[in-house]
Amino acid sequence: MKHLTYPSLPNMGMLIMTSALAVLTGCSSQSDKQATTLAQTTDSFSQTAVSPEVDPYASRNDGAWGGVYMSEAELTDSNRHIVDVDAVPPFDKDPSLTKWNEKFGFEHAYTTTDGKKLYHDSCAACHMHKGEGAYGAGYYPPLANNSKMQSKYYVLDILINGFRGMPSFRGMLNDEQMAAVTQYIAQDLNGFDVKVTAEDAAQLRPAEPPTYDPSDE
Repeated sequence: MKHLTYPSLPNMGMLIMTSALAVLTGCSSQSDKQATTLAQTTDSFSQTAVSPEVDPYASRNDGAWGGVYMSEAELTDSNRHIVDVDAVPPFDKDPSLTKWNEKFGFEHAYTTTDGKKLYHDSCAACHMHKGEGAYGAGYYPPLANNSKMQSKYYVLDILINGFRGMPSFRGMLNDEQMAAVTQYIAQDLNGFDVKVTAEDAAQLRPAEPPTYDPSDE
């Protein structure tokens, strides 16, 4: 049987100290290398990353901004607002308003009595152009292939008074227009043999419109 021999305690202590010194020396050496590399990288970056002159008007002059621009003299003029009012067209000459009025009428209300046009201008955005309905931020029920559309008074009541998320159109459509769009929904989108008249809409139009949504009752 062989006997295992161990170094004496003094020799063991010397071995531990030597190993620790080697480890510390290695870490110090590695740390020095990292510090040198970092210093070189920082120095190299500082030599190449030179900030150019910044022209505060560059993006403005390149047409990158979407606002109305004023000269320094105009900005310091105490009688002016920050927006150059001289560049803003008069309300009745605004090109966007002109396009809107050409589509919807110049009296700030619908002028057409074409049920199809009224539907596509007012209803199709939610109920879709073929009346198929949609899901989005909410539920927009289909108006095509919908048996409820056979009742002209059901459609007229919703148009006049609104229903939940749908707004009332009584302030935008007169009785003849109400009848025209209802006729389009019932006949063209559903094929129902229904005749809708302005008198039908007049029967349901309240003399004193409610100030709340009747469907909430």
